[in-house]
Amino acid sequence: MKSSKLHVFLILSHVFIAVAIFALPFLSKIYSFLILVFGLSIIFINKNKNNEVLLVSAYMVGVEVFLRMTGGNFNNEYVKVCLIFYMFLGMIYSSFSINAFIYLLFFLLLVPSAVLATTLDSFNVNIRKILMFNLSGPVCLFFCAVYMIKRRILLSDLQNILIIMGLPIITTTVYLFLYNPSVKDVVTGTQSNFETSGGFGPNQVSTILGLGIFIFFTQLVLFSKSKMTMLLNVSLLIFISYRAIVTFSRGGVLTAVGMIICLLFVVYFFSNQKGRSRFSVVFFMTSLIAIGIWTYSSLQTNGLIEKRYANKDALGREKADRLGGREEIMNEEIKLFIDNPLLGIGAGMSKSKRMETTGDEVASHNEITRLLSEHGLFGILAFLVLFITPLMLYVNNRQHLYFLSFFVFWLLTINHAAMRTAAPAFVYALTLLSVVVKNPEKA
Repeated sequence: MKSSKLHVFLILSHVFIAVAIFALPFLSKIYSFLILVFGLSIIFINKNKNNEVLLVSAYMVGVEVFLRMTGGNFNNEYVKVCLIFYMFLGMIYSSFSINAFIYLLFFLLLVPSAVLATTLDSFNVNIRKILMFNLSGPVCLFFCAVYMIKRRILLSDLQNILIIMGLPIITTTVYLFLYNPSVKDVVTGTQSNFETSGGFGPNQVSTILGLGIFIFFTQLVLFSKSKMTMLLNVSLLIFISYRAIVTFSRGGVLTAVGMIICLLFVVYFFSNQKGRSRFSVVFFMTSLIAIGIWTYSSLQTNGLIEKRYANKDALGREKADRLGGREEIMNEEIKLFIDNPLLGIGAGMSKSKRMETTGDEVASHNEITRLLSEHGLFGILAFLVLFITPLMLYVNNRQHLYFLSFFVFWLLTINHAAMRTAAPAFVYALTLLSVVVKNPEKA
């Protein structure tokens, strides 16, 4: 994205996409199909010489929630399946590191519970669909991780990947504004709000908008080389942040805050004295923008957003449950693990188990407790592989400016939104890239 004019053109194009699909909803399916066709064409034509797989996949990750809310998804696992196929193509064209064997271990640790699920005598459960739903996220992560682990990439190219991911997030945000231009008219309580989330799941919308907040924050702070670019990026940051906050789903917003704090910490820690002296300006500007966005959001929601983040209801009373009913699900899954510590109860079985015991078929929001309950000891080992491997790689990968931010996104997202979208799998794998600031061959 070297040309600022091209950058502006791409942003305006994605604004237009939102307007067009809002006016003619059937275009969402066409848009979804065209993304797949153009993505495959780019990979095949270039034979993945410049990691086109990562650019195409990043776009798919950014557009997933928009396609879901507008009916463009051919099925709920459409984007994850696309990513798996793209990564497989990338490995055919560009091979992969021998270090990827560690993720083969992760994959194998999931197999016993999947086999166990197929042996259960349950006539009310479609095992194939359940396995697809529950294992699509981990399998997507496996393919992304195998492709990306220790793959060499320039920091500038990684930034381009983020920009590509951010473009359809602009489309999502514009669509939300068109769907619900007046927040005041629909906010009456402190629960997650479907109206301000485009009629779709606030948790998933908040997650992708939170990622957008981080993307355009990095653009503003690190890559705004002109006043026009700075104005454009600060406008996008404010617009996306506001729409993320008024979903009343806290997970994505708090995750974005965590990512930004990690980035600021890394930038400050690795800066020289001159860079650190500028840090106070960046910190002041960031704080000012945050206060402005929060104040406007509070005014537009008549103060209800403040009560939401204080875990109070519309009348100001403290809620007993801080996580919107998720504590009960998490406790149930921990109990299932204690009762079935070795193999768990079988992949995808925790949801149907809750239906049997409580009569409420609610999906888990927490990937960690789900791994415990469904995969037992093997689930613990699988999680440890995911948790430890990036940290070990980071020891010799200090030029990866975004490592901590990406790692925090994955860890927090799987705790409040599990792996319902492809975003945590893809962003996790980005932590495994071997990032260099400058190309030594051109230095």
